[in-house]
Amino acid sequence: MQPKLKMRLGDLLVHENVISEAQLQQALEAQRQTGRKLGNVLTDLGLLSEDQLLTFLSQQLNVPFIDIGRRNLEPAVVKLLPEVQARRFRAIALENNADHILVGMSDPADLAVLDNLAKMLPKAVRVAVVRESQLLAALDRHYRRTEDITSFAHELASEHRETAEFDFTQVAAGEEDTAVARLLNSIFEDAVQMEASDIHIEPDETFLRIRQRVDGVLQEHLVKERNIASALVLRLKLMCGLDISEKRLPQDGRTHIKIKGHEIDVRISTMPVQFGESVVMRLLDQSAGLLSLKQTGMPPKILERLRLLLGRPHGMILVTGPTGSGKTTTLYGALSELNQPGVKIITVEDPVEYRLPRINQVQVNTRIGLTFANVLRATLRQDPDVIMVGEMRDHETAEIGLRGALTGHLVLSTLHTNDAISSAIRLLDMGAKGYLVASSLRGVIAQRLVRRICERCKQDYQPNADERFWLRHLDNDLSKHNFKHGVGCAACHHTGYRGRIGVFELMEMTEGMMNALKNSDTVKFAEQARKNPSYTSLAQSAMEYAIEGVTSLEEVLKLVEMVAEEEEAPAAS
Repeated sequence: MQPKLKMRLGDLLVHENVISEAQLQQALEAQRQTGRKLGNVLTDLGLLSEDQLLTFLSQQLNVPFIDIGRRNLEPAVVKLLPEVQARRFRAIALENNADHILVGMSDPADLAVLDNLAKMLPKAVRVAVVRESQLLAALDRHYRRTEDITSFAHELASEHRETAEFDFTQVAAGEEDTAVARLLNSIFEDAVQMEASDIHIEPDETFLRIRQRVDGVLQEHLVKERNIASALVLRLKLMCGLDISEKRLPQDGRTHIKIKGHEIDVRISTMPVQFGESVVMRLLDQSAGLLSLKQTGMPPKILERLRLLLGRPHGMILVTGPTGSGKTTTLYGALSELNQPGVKIITVEDPVEYRLPRINQVQVNTRIGLTFANVLRATLRQDPDVIMVGEMRDHETAEIGLRGALTGHLVLSTLHTNDAISSAIRLLDMGAKGYLVASSLRGVIAQRLVRRICERCKQDYQPNADERFWLRHLDNDLSKHNFKHGVGCAACHHTGYRGRIGVFELMEMTEGMMNALKNSDTVKFAEQARKNPSYTSLAQSAMEYAIEGVTSLEEVLKLVEMVAEEEEAPAAS
């Protein structure tokens, strides 16, 4: 039975005193200007919340209001509705019962859509009201491109047999109806839907492995048509302007694509492997915009102290951590706060990740001698207030950066070390003079990323025996806290985690630390740093997230083990 309203939605809301007549007229005027549905206009104007609207519709139409974020939907049931119609009608099949199909809709009062659904589905339709944001997220999860990827891979393999030569001219023409173009488009669309940071294309002996890194963890899809690998690599090389005839050497390139309304920068790296060429693509969603320092998850105390350091007219601030720990995001967040009309900012990067207005960004090109050191020398003659160096890679770059910080510039950069304390020691190891590091360095931020527990399936968690032993070793009181973990649901793809958050450690220079550096006494320097009352280690910061229920003990232990291994690595070598 189809639900029906006895009067129009707006009039009914006024009749039930949910909104006033004046508010209805305001919403109707906005609706005439935007063409959007009245319910969306009302929530956009803040006249009522989405939950208030949906609860009201549920009561008036006598249909259930379902939180689909907490439901594990069956893919076969969802796909009773073709993707095109599901997205067009804002509807999703939830249950396939004996005598009816339960369909979730964001607007269950739309009679035209109900009529169309009744014609398309094989059984009678019953309706539930659902949040539109949850509905769209569920559609993205269930209408993934894995089937399309498999289908297009089979089509491409049929066109090009193992012994066939690919038609370079056809692929170079950029015709979007070719099988290789459709296959790549599906791979990119699936990655964007999954919010993947990287795509790996790896040829094996008997199949092609396509993997995506989601929240720092790789997810795998196997394609049995291994012989299509060379066609994919060829197409990607052409997109990035790489040498298609060179298969023996690694190559790096870059391109820009638009997928499902997202502007994506793609950094590509190719490498010859045993069964062909491996390709890794880093995806950077330009349309998502830059994160501010506050949005990175930096604790308020650390953020306040960092802003004080950024407010100083000169000195060096380093951000340290392994690849993929969010160093660049933090640096760009700092640049965004410093980016004012009265401040001249120059960056030296490889590559330039985000394009920022008012900031002079220089792309390093070692093939023509445009190295970090050479650009940094020229930068100091450009009258900058702030200089950002992508990475302190060698003695020469470190020396110039430190002297720039000493002569009246604020210098920001990154360094690959395991924690904040070892960063200053690393500068000494690179050949920088102790007095120069002591006089120039103002502070170091070390950071890692840990996965957030999924809010939809978060539950209480009792630590196992190993975890309890570790907690007692740290502090006997820690075992008394109520920890959380995610049991897995559709919203987090049954991983128990959704999204990541930064874990930070900030080390500020004190007089004792500077004196130790001037004497190149690294042991005394580390002791002085740990004695600083404001110093909090990465492990302690991560544990605070676990106590708050933001992340799990599993993630904290993983971080602690990673830092411990990095500390042991130099000794092992």
